[in-house]
Amino acid sequence: MLKNSVTLESLLETHDTPFVIIDASLNVVAVNKAWELHFGLSRERRMSLPCCHESGKCRHSLLFKNIEPYVGLYADKLDNQEQRLLRVRGYPLLDSDGQLYLGESLIISGTTSSVTESPRMIGTSPAFLKLKTKLQQAAQSHAAVMLNGETGTGKELAAEYIHRQSKNANGEFVVVDCTILNEDLFESELFGHEKGSFTGAAGVKKGLFELANQGTLFLDEIGELPLSLQPKLLRALESGQFRRVGGTTTLKSTVRVVSATHRNLAAMVKEGRFREDLFYRLAVFPIEIPPLRDRSEDMPLLVQHLLEQIGQKENLTFRISIDALMKLNNHKWPGNIRELKNCLQLAASLCKNDQIEALDVLIMRRQSQDSNVMKLDRRVQSMGQQSYINPMKESTPHFDGDFSVNVTANGFSGSGAESKNLTPMEIMEAEFIRQLIGKYQGNRKLIATEMNVSERTLYRKLNRLNLN
Repeated sequence: MLKNSVTLESLLETHDTPFVIIDASLNVVAVNKAWELHFGLSRERRMSLPCCHESGKCRHSLLFKNIEPYVGLYADKLDNQEQRLLRVRGYPLLDSDGQLYLGESLIISGTTSSVTESPRMIGTSPAFLKLKTKLQQAAQSHAAVMLNGETGTGKELAAEYIHRQSKNANGEFVVVDCTILNEDLFESELFGHEKGSFTGAAGVKKGLFELANQGTLFLDEIGELPLSLQPKLLRALESGQFRRVGGTTTLKSTVRVVSATHRNLAAMVKEGRFREDLFYRLAVFPIEIPPLRDRSEDMPLLVQHLLEQIGQKENLTFRISIDALMKLNNHKWPGNIRELKNCLQLAASLCKNDQIEALDVLIMRRQSQDSNVMKLDRRVQSMGQQSYINPMKESTPHFDGDFSVNVTANGFSGSGAESKNLTPMEIMEAEFIRQLIGKYQGNRKLIATEMNVSERTLYRKLNRLNLN
């Protein structure tokens, strides 16, 4: 593993796809668990092999010479395995000491092109089902799709779902990260370049627009594209024609365009920060991606799915208790599914015996929430002035700390609450609130504060769950 490089080591397992890190000597210094599972080689075996079968005259050596990211299809051969075509994305990385490395994600080309292997869309909530219906409608059309949503809501997953369900599913799904495109990179990355077209252009490179021919071009965070570059993109999208940097031949590419942004592009158009004609070209079929806080019913399924992913990498099966699940469910998740995944990864690292408890769930609170936490520390002083809920009687089913929910193929299972007329999520919520009623002797304000809801919201929950 890398020395003196906590940042790069931690980067490895944030990738769900195979990921490899290469040093300036073209030696593989680290691979992630997904790489081992995908290619069937151990980390130790991969790290004993050269970067690729063309080591020294390859894409890796060019990156260290030019410090230029690359995306494309490359033939490669690992160990004694047969040569295969890989979809590759490589870019420079700096460790905490300023040492230059190369990070590269790889997928065997064609392995995800089947419609039957569409990315999993997890959920059963009304908001999610409405979204899925729109995505399926968009897939049947060739209209340009604009995905609007907060960061971390899964816009790239939604874009790939559209691609896999569309008539272009046999083509490539090519991602353009608009946050990294500048005047120097834009044309070379999007349209490619000819050999010798500029210093460091050692060979012909196909651009992302060309690679996406008969497939889908996903323009991620399109709102970050500099205004000066927007006319060039619009021209290519309108005509489908382009020339590589340094080339004279006009090439043509037929692509399905899906864009995504967390910004209000209509407001940016009014402010003159985004071209109106490009906006209307991209936003033919607008789709709003709901934030996680509007999909609370999906929390058990999402937690199950994410823990399965985390457990697969570690060869472990994680379980989560009801109070931990309710702690997750009561958070607003401003970072959405990405924040939830990071939270679960940390909880899985901290928990004992693969059992995630509420204390293992560490949620980063915003400054506005700190005052609420301080109120809990002063609860004794204010007990006499608070409103109360009748404490649980001895006959009331009690939730103890050993109650747990198992992550199974069918979701979450457990016992400890009456399920009459309540959904599984409501059963878990009721048990959690019962525990808080006992913990705070029925103090409604303290219960609402720990749940991060208003007293009025708590009152409605108590009535809905028959806890009054």
